[in-house]
Formats: sequence, C-alpha cells, structure tokens
Amino acid sequence: MPAEIRELKKPNRVWSYFRLEKWPLIAVTVSGILYNAGMTAGPWFEGKLAQRLYDVIGGSKTFRDMLTLAVYYVAVILFVQSMRYIKRFYVRRFANNVNRNMKHVLYNNLVHKSKPDFEKESVGNMMIRAISDVDTCVEGMRKFTTEVFDTGVVMLAYTVMLFSYDWRLALLSCIFPPFAYLIAEKLKKVVTHSAAAYKESAGKLSSATLERVSGTLTYRVFSQEPERNTAYEKLLADYEKRAVKANIWETTMQPLYQIISMTSVLFVIWFGAKNVQGTGWTAWDIAAFTTFLSCFAKLAVKSSKAAKLFNAVQKAQVSWTRIKPLLEETGEEAEAVAAEPAQLSVSDLSFAYPDGKEIYSGLSFDAEPGEVIGVTGPVAGGKSTLGRTFLCEYPYGGSIRYGGRELSKLTDAERSGIIGYMGHQPELISGSIEENILLGCSEDAKIYLDAVCMGQELAEMPEGIHTRIGSGGARLSGGQQARVAIARTLCSRRPVMILDDPFSAVDRATERKIMENLSRLTKNSIVIIISHRLYMFPEFDQVFWVENGTVKVSRHDKLMRDQSEYAQLYRTQTEGGGHYEA
Repeated sequence: MPAEIRELKKPNRVWSYFRLEKWPLIAVTVSGILYNAGMTAGPWFEGKLAQRLYDVIGGSKTFRDMLTLAVYYVAVILFVQSMRYIKRFYVRRFANNVNRNMKHVLYNNLVHKSKPDFEKESVGNMMIRAISDVDTCVEGMRKFTTEVFDTGVVMLAYTVMLFSYDWRLALLSCIFPPFAYLIAEKLKKVVTHSAAAYKESAGKLSSATLERVSGTLTYRVFSQEPERNTAYEKLLADYEKRAVKANIWETTMQPLYQIISMTSVLFVIWFGAKNVQGTGWTAWDIAAFTTFLSCFAKLAVKSSKAAKLFNAVQKAQVSWTRIKPLLEETGEEAEAVAAEPAQLSVSDLSFAYPDGKEIYSGLSFDAEPGEVIGVTGPVAGGKSTLGRTFLCEYPYGGSIRYGGRELSKLTDAERSGIIGYMGHQPELISGSIEENILLGCSEDAKIYLDAVCMGQELAEMPEGIHTRIGSGGARLSGGQQARVAIARTLCSRRPVMILDDPFSAVDRATERKIMENLSRLTKNSIVIIISHRLYMFPEFDQVFWVENGTVKVSRHDKLMRDQSEYAQLYRTQTEGGGHYEA
C-alpha cells in the first residue's frame, strides 16, 4: 500500500485529503495570494495609462512618459501571471493526487466487499461511483481550492480598491452581486436533485450495457433482441434527459448570474461621470474613473463565477454522499494479519445458500502452516462451494477460526489478508503478463513464472513478460491462463491459500514441477487444493472427500481402503497413465 494512503487516517472525510496534500496547498496559498492581490495592479495601470494618454494628447506629457509607464505595466503583469502559472500547476497536482488517492482507497475497499454486498446494487452503479463520482467530487474540491483565491481573495482586493476611491459609489456597486448568490443558493435543491437523478440513471445505463454485451448470444438465440433493444433505448433516453437537465442548471445560469452582477454598472457610469465633472461625491480624474470602472467589471465577473462555484460544489456534495460509505477502510488491517502464520481450526462447518438447500455439513479439521490439503469428489458435489466458504461471501454454520479468531467476525480487509483464493476460471485483466501477476506490487514476476514452468514459453514470446494477453487472457492457451493465475496467487500469497482446479489444463509432469515449487514458496501457508486430478494426493497431509452433502476428512492411504469411489478414481488416473480431464 502506498505510503500516502497509510497516512490517510480518515478516508471518509474530505478534510483528510486536504491535510494529506498540505505542501501543494501551501504553494497554492502563497502563489494564489500574490497573484490575486496583484490582479488589482491591472485596473490601476489601466487608469494611469488612460490618464497618461489624455495628458500626451493635451501636451503635458510626452510619449516617453507613456512608454515608461507601459514598461512598468508589462513587468508587473508578467510577475502576476507567473504566480498564476505556479498556482494553477500546484492546484492541478493537488487534484491529481487527491483523485489517485481517493480511487486507490475506493478500489481497495471494493475488492474487499463480500458478494452479498455487491448484489445489493448494480455493477453499473458501482462503476459510476468508482469513476464518475470520484472525478466529480475531486473537480469540486479543485474548483473550491482555486476559487478561494481566484474569486475570494481577488474580490476582496477589488472591493477594498473600490471603497478607497469612493465608498458611497462602492456600496451602490455591491447591491446586485449578492442577488446572484441568493439565486444560486435557492437553486441548491434543484441542482442536487438533478445531479443525483443523473448519477442514478447513468448507473442503470452502465448495468444495462454490461448485461447487453454479456448476454448478446443468449438474447439472439432466444429471439429476445428486439425486447432488450427497446428496454435499452428507454434507459438511454432517460439518461439523455437526466444529463441535459443536470447540466442545464450549471451552464445556462452562468449568463444570468453575470447579467445580475453587471447591473450596477449603470450606477458606476452615472455617478462616476458626476465625480469626473466635479459634481459628485468625490473629485475624480480620468484615471480614477477608468480604474473604478475596470475594477467593478472584474468584480462583477468574479461574482458571477462565485455563484457558479456554488453549483459545482453542490454537485460535488452529491457525489461525495454516494462514495462516502465506500471510503470507510484502507485495508491496513489486512497487512498486519497476513504477517503471522497460525493454525486453522474448522469445527462442524456447514453451508447453504440463502435461497437453496444445504450444500454440505459436519466438516471439522485442524491444519498447521506448511500443510497441503486435497479436496475432491464427484462432479457438482460441493467442492468449489466448500472452497468459497472461506471467503465468507455468505454466512456459514459452525466455526472457522484462524489464529483463534473467527473468520466471519473479521473485517473484509482483515479476512482478505488471511485468505488467498484462485477460482477454477482465472480472472485475468487485459494488460501484460507481468501486470496480471504483480497487480501493482514491486516484486520480480519472473520468479513466479519460473515456478509455474512458463519460463521457456515466455522466452518464445516476442515481448516476453510484457506481452499483452487481451481481454480475459484471450491470447493465451487455457494452460497458460491457469499458470498465470497460479503465479499471481503465489505472488500475493496468504497464510491460507485455496486453489480451485489449478492443474486441469497442464500435463502430469508439469503438474508435479509446479506442485514442488508451490510447496517451497508456501511453506508458511496452509494450502487447500480442489481438484479432480489425484496424482499428487498421496503426498498431501490431508484429503477431503466431498459427496452427497458430507465431507470425509482422512489421508490418501486410508481413503484408498475405506472409500471405494475414491480408490477407483485414483486407479483410473494413475494406472491409465493418460491426461485426465476434470
């Protein structure tokens, strides 16, 4: 886990992410104050230049005087803009870091969620949370961070400047901008509701898209494509409607905010002209009038953007509300538990799916680190279900205790630090072989590829370990997919490792070599191998025979005497000497 995430004490609080990025924010603060305070130099120089031009035309000043003032103006503006560059650079760095850290925590917690938790809401909604909601939330944080200076500080500077020229006219000028803020606040419920509806619709559309892709063949075979297309079109139309409604409040309100804020320009022109004529509240020259007008125009623009900022923050609040429940843990407990090998004690274990009959019952055994356990039995007898029971996806009966702690009582993060699982269908990502094995770790993937006897095949691939395997490992053979999955499991080895049918697509000699390497690399782990292939079972410390809802715990030699079906299956495989397919 990255050091930055370890320092994130409360990932479900926005302030934690600001604290984690304190140095970029310090740079933003210093450069932001210098930039936005320096913005007042623009109107001041513009007024002076207008006055200087008037004086040059009148003959009281020369062109050289005008040029000197212009040079100073350019120098100051260059300095101010350099501060702007620094501020924008560190604001973007802050946003990128927060986006990365927030997604890291979110993804880490998603992979630790149990299967029932995932079934409570759609995969599409999870995707929207993991990608769109984080992006929206971080964008709101970025806008807030930058606008504190680009709007807050500069508005304060402009306001002070206006009051220094004519406090009465400054008060008149400030009448209308607050109305823009008031409207933005009144629209808060509308913006929040439309943003939430848009996110919900996007989640439904994502789920429907995934279902449509995965079920294309089924729909075609059973002539359901027209019905599914109609349903999909309805979801798409609802998404478009919600998207337009959500965006319209943010985009179309900006001109209205600006018009309201600029209304006071009528006061500035009328009373400012009187000041220049000497009949107003304060005696002005052309420079003062130009500076005041320029300051007000910039203040009005900033006021309208502040109102828009309120809407952006409101959208971010919607996204934060959606992702906050998924940012509760950082998974640090998993690392602490995984470091300590301990005894596994199972007592009277049973399992039944919530809506089905009991799969098995009465399983009791103890295992020490270094032991290898084989699990076999007839097809569809419950072997894979037994292995998945240790993942605690659903409640089980009886007890599973590791190091004296009940597995079901641990957090998802703690449990994932104890149990390593490889299913009988390898789930590979569409990256390179190395990426599939390391999954972000910094180890040497070749060690684990050699352990699963892929060294020679790897050498024959044009890009070697960096070969991209395609979606689901499509560019690899079945045996290669299985061995990459075993290598990944070894790289992320845990105190208890469950391998479901790992050797079904390799020959007998390769199976023995892999098993020898596996035993060497997992000498401090308890390994449970679920398989129909029994070549290696005589060397295992324990063997489970799963049949008709019962699990018989024994050793190979005893099962050969007491369990005729097991003995027949073993002799068929070993005496035939061929490759047995599960």
